[in-house]
Amino acid sequence: MQSHLFGEFMGTMILVLLGNGAVANTLLSKSKAQNAGWIAITAGWGFAVMCGVFLSVACGSPDAHLNPAVTVGFAVASGDYTKLPFIGAQLLGAMCGALLVWLYFQHHFDATPDPDLKFACFGTAPAIRRIGNNLLSEIIGTFVLITVIAAITSKAVGATGPAGALASGYSPYLVGMLVWSIGLSLGGTTGYAINPARDLGPRIMHAILPIAGKGATDWSYAPVPVCGPLIGGVLAGLFIRAVGI
Repeated sequence: MQSHLFGEFMGTMILVLLGNGAVANTLLSKSKAQNAGWIAITAGWGFAVMCGVFLSVACGSPDAHLNPAVTVGFAVASGDYTKLPFIGAQLLGAMCGALLVWLYFQHHFDATPDPDLKFACFGTAPAIRRIGNNLLSEIIGTFVLITVIAAITSKAVGATGPAGALASGYSPYLVGMLVWSIGLSLGGTTGYAINPARDLGPRIMHAILPIAGKGATDWSYAPVPVCGPLIGGVLAGLFIRAVGI
């Protein structure tokens, strides 16, 4: 279990470093990528997931969940809850990834006057604040994430490659593309946390780090990107179990 926890920690750290790094690159003042736009952010998150999965596997976690909702979803689907300790490692990894983003872009945080842009490099916020609809967005986005991951890694799909089976190590690329797709198609409403650790860990770091000119951490919204993905994960797990994916 120790190597599994280390793998989850390292994978989630890289996920947040590269994912929130893409956000910081795009939003913060005087960055050469400033104003690159939503496609750059969603692509950055997709590639961040791919890199995080590869590193997590290499560091000892072949599951490479990187996401408490994924851990919960597959626990519900399988009936095996022994991997729930992954969640603590994922949260700590996300916090460390957020710390690295701040250290890396520190002078750009200093140069950015808008506190909302600074916060966006850590946690998510809704485009239109309607808690019920925001929660539904996170539930649906996470349901799509977990059910399609289950499909990608299923025996049925694994047997349909051009040579009779998908090549070993191919899944992380497909999961990265899936996250990119969710961001492009469903991400504009809430910023598509679809991962409680990805939002809560950096949100905690936003609250405690000495970020120049930062605003509120918006704790009143925090339950949405935490509870929504967990609910979506449970629903996805029940669906996977019922359908037999």
